[in-house]
Amino acid sequence: MSATKLEPTHSELQQQIHNREQIFDAFRRWGYLQANLDPLGQYLSAEPIPELDLEGDDADEARGYYCGTIAAEFMHIPHRERRAWIAARLETEAPSVDEKRILDLLIKADTFEQVIQSRYLGTKRFSLEGVTALIPFLDEMLRRSSELGATKAVIGMSHRGRLSVMVNTFGKSPADIFSKFEDVDPRSILGGGDVKYHVGATGCYMTRNGKDISLHLVSNPSHLEAVDPVAMGRTRAKQTRIGKDGQERVLPVVIHGDAAFAGQGIWAETMNLGSVEGFTVGGGIHIIANNLIGFTAEPEESNSSRFASDLAKRMPIPIFHVNAEDPDAVVRVAALAVEYRYTFKTDVVIDLIGYRRHGHSEVDDPTITQPLRYAKIKDHLPLYQIYAQKLGADVSGRVKELQTEFAEAQRAAKSMKKMPTLAVLPDYWSAYRGGKYKAEYEVETGLTAEEVGRISDGLAKYPADFHIHPKIKKLLEQRAEMGQGKRPFDYGMAEAVAIGSLLTQGTPVRLSGQDSQRGTFNQRHSALVDIENENLHIPLNHLSQDQAKFEVYNSILSEAGVLGFEYGYSRDYPETLVMWEAQFGDFANGAQIIIDQFISSGEDKWGLLGAIVVLLPHGYEGQGPEHSSARVERYLQLAAHDNMQICQPSTAAQYFHLLRRQAMRKWRKPLIVFTPKSMLRHPDAVSELADFAQPHFLNVLPETEIANAKRLLVCTGKIGHELRVEREKRKDTATGIIFVEQLYPWPEAELVAAIKAHPEAHEVIWVQEEPENMGALSFVMPRLKRLALRDRQVLSIKRSAAASPATGSAKAHEMEQKTVIELALSGGLQSKVSQ
Repeated sequence: MSATKLEPTHSELQQQIHNREQIFDAFRRWGYLQANLDPLGQYLSAEPIPELDLEGDDADEARGYYCGTIAAEFMHIPHRERRAWIAARLETEAPSVDEKRILDLLIKADTFEQVIQSRYLGTKRFSLEGVTALIPFLDEMLRRSSELGATKAVIGMSHRGRLSVMVNTFGKSPADIFSKFEDVDPRSILGGGDVKYHVGATGCYMTRNGKDISLHLVSNPSHLEAVDPVAMGRTRAKQTRIGKDGQERVLPVVIHGDAAFAGQGIWAETMNLGSVEGFTVGGGIHIIANNLIGFTAEPEESNSSRFASDLAKRMPIPIFHVNAEDPDAVVRVAALAVEYRYTFKTDVVIDLIGYRRHGHSEVDDPTITQPLRYAKIKDHLPLYQIYAQKLGADVSGRVKELQTEFAEAQRAAKSMKKMPTLAVLPDYWSAYRGGKYKAEYEVETGLTAEEVGRISDGLAKYPADFHIHPKIKKLLEQRAEMGQGKRPFDYGMAEAVAIGSLLTQGTPVRLSGQDSQRGTFNQRHSALVDIENENLHIPLNHLSQDQAKFEVYNSILSEAGVLGFEYGYSRDYPETLVMWEAQFGDFANGAQIIIDQFISSGEDKWGLLGAIVVLLPHGYEGQGPEHSSARVERYLQLAAHDNMQICQPSTAAQYFHLLRRQAMRKWRKPLIVFTPKSMLRHPDAVSELADFAQPHFLNVLPETEIANAKRLLVCTGKIGHELRVEREKRKDTATGIIFVEQLYPWPEAELVAAIKAHPEAHEVIWVQEEPENMGALSFVMPRLKRLALRDRQVLSIKRSAAASPATGSAKAHEMEQKTVIELALSGGLQSKVSQ
């Protein structure tokens, strides 16, 4: 008689469960280090992990989930329910996939690239070959997101695979793409336009479940990750336009390169915005199209960690690695990533690991730098062939069909006479204009005293139960007096009234920057803080019942990321006055890529209008090299074709009119404003109530106190007020002072009129506080000399050329400044001032 097998006791069962859980926990934590992720088997060999040196059924099961062609890093996430959510979905049998659809998408992607390679040999295109699984990934991502509520997707990506995505995901005609290779109609874009793998695109994607998703591919320069915040800002604007369900309906997607993701910092700035008030978009899908190479750099030369994605672990978000040669796994991860995003409203990173079949740009020869790798790649079949063999499918007929289709598209491109439009502006841009400035675009910006008073009353109010700071209470009392005409307006109040007037007219306003709610110089106080509970009250949102919304945010300590976000926001919400403020003007140096590659050149390169306002505190006050100059010269060097406006308003009322003009007129251009620091409350820069009733912002402020001056000083900004103060002290009645309030577009007619009003002035002198190689000097002097002022001599006064914007000594600054003013007013002119 055989022995009876006993059932395990409760304690034994609990121990088995505990042991199984420990085994699975080890693989959840470390399994990704032993996963099969490298298609070529060269760089990501399994790491020896003692914790995973386990045997038995449970270990084998866990190894199957976590050490296959999908690897997940999620145990660093500090939320138990999120970790459990991921584990529950990975620890199941893989769902079925539409193999025929996947195969056809792979054939299309690879064949498209192969046709270009054969017909445009040696031409840059940044092929997708090696990670063509991106196309079925996007297909599944869009299908699943449409089921979860998405109707739009904003996609940012650099060059790699961009043309394939345009054709295979956005539905662009191959002939349109080939026309770029043929360089159709080059005269139409002399001095403008962009290369084919930078331009944006729009499209509509029909998913296999029959739903449409409108797509927007954001235009992007060669600065690989610079598009990241722009795409997120555009997403936020589109979501805001929709309202309540915006985050569900608009999906942001960014496709990165591996070397760029590991090496660039702007994506980290962008992802850090993910949960910050005013910037969140409900999570984005971040795909690394990982070739395991960057130009000619090996992975160990591009990043200091095992994976290009490792720096993303600073965020509480999941990272899914997937072998790009397993299309079924790729599609599974696409659905999983989308579901996680919609469930937890956070970013998700997908590391799609493949290879690069050709050189970096199809021009260079990769066998020179990676001979062993490319010897292997030469014999490696395209993915569609590998997948077809797995399915036992004969695809030769489909390949020939596509080759014929693409050949016909090329012939069509060769016969084109005009370049097709690849990007279409949304309907909400129809009311706005770009191009050269026309006088018809001007608007009246003045307000009556009654209107200013009504807005000022609202700005000075706060709830009865709000515990206000004594200093702010006094400030609000003073602002109420300003609105009543009892005291002059300072810049802070002028700005608040300008914003308030726009809000009550129905124009939304958005402002962000480091410490912008209060203002770097304690001048704004747009968000009042209750001193007992720190609740906020924003008076500008309580002016009238039907007013537009005012948003003001203290941003993260970032320039490039935040300015890129705000530029993107302004691109998809042109009805809004969108402003970004640097803490000090030179801090914008950290966002120079956004300024150079998007703000100043976006219209010329891509035909995309923008209206972002960049506020840059500027002025020499002895605060040292880093807190003096906003680098006026850099913006003027970027100015051409009326691409943007560059202004330095010298009074509170001028600032008021400038902001209203920017929002009200239909001519949409970025606006660079050099705002004051010490002059924010200076008696020479304040304005009376009557100044707000003037009809326009004045591009030039002429000399009005002295009739027929004998010499004219022309300047911009703070130095002009200092010259006026000193002139008053000296009782000088021979020297006139003209302020140039708008440096670009250059106000030639207004300046000529201001100068000709003084026919006896035979010297016209440009005065600036910046060194000779900085400031507006090199921009202004040739233009002054071209004014054809006949016998008038044109001279300049400035600091000597310098490597640094300003001295670090307050006393040295004072001596320099006095010398500049002395030379300007003494009549004994020199061409420059020695430091």
